[in-house]
Amino acid sequence: MYRDANVEEAPVAGRAASLPSSCADCRVRASAICCALDDSGLTALSRLGRRITLTAGQALLWEGGEAVTVGNVLSGILKLSTMTGDGREQIVGIVYPSDFIGRPFGKDSPHSVTALTDASLCVFGRSAFDRFAREHEAIGHALLERTLAELDRARHWMLLLGRKAAGERVASLIVEIADRAGGGPSVELPLSRQQMADVLGLTIETVSRSLTRLKRAGIISLPGLRRLTIEQPDRLRAIASG
Repeated sequence: MYRDANVEEAPVAGRAASLPSSCADCRVRASAICCALDDSGLTALSRLGRRITLTAGQALLWEGGEAVTVGNVLSGILKLSTMTGDGREQIVGIVYPSDFIGRPFGKDSPHSVTALTDASLCVFGRSAFDRFAREHEAIGHALLERTLAELDRARHWMLLLGRKAAGERVASLIVEIADRAGGGPSVELPLSRQQMADVLGLTIETVSRSLTRLKRAGIISLPGLRRLTIEQPDRLRAIASG
């Protein structure tokens, strides 16, 4: 794993390649924060960026380390995690294509960012991106909107963890993963059973029992350890709603 916190403009992990001068063919162009830019702004931003790839398990940022990189996720899924006082990892967020990662206008990263699957990203040196955001009001507004959406999601999860029963929590997580992955019936779970348990504040045994109940009820099927098919989406959403 490569890390060089002294190089401001270079990504800290992955294989770099030149970003095309035009981003018109970007797969997340319509939903990433850069969709707020006009053509001239987009061209200017593209000059600051580069594309990198991460393999599953590879870290981009480290908790407490200098946040030298920000960027858009183009493909794959990543996790945001922090270490508890007794040395255990706690996943605090899951990042999907078109999500923005990193800490604009902040020196240190409050959490680690690690690829759960192979992933590709469009990354920028944080200082260069901060300067760009100050000069382009549309990006500042887009960052604010994205931040408020993340705040709403965090409040939703506070409700989920504080009020919902175990089966409702598991159903809610499946619905969110399915929605963020495109809404189709077939879902590739980015988390292991243990990671699902950690995210939901449950034990691995409780997660496994909840999945088995959903399977026996015909609501989902489990064709593989990390593969899941939603057979009855309305029933699953009803359970998730509590």
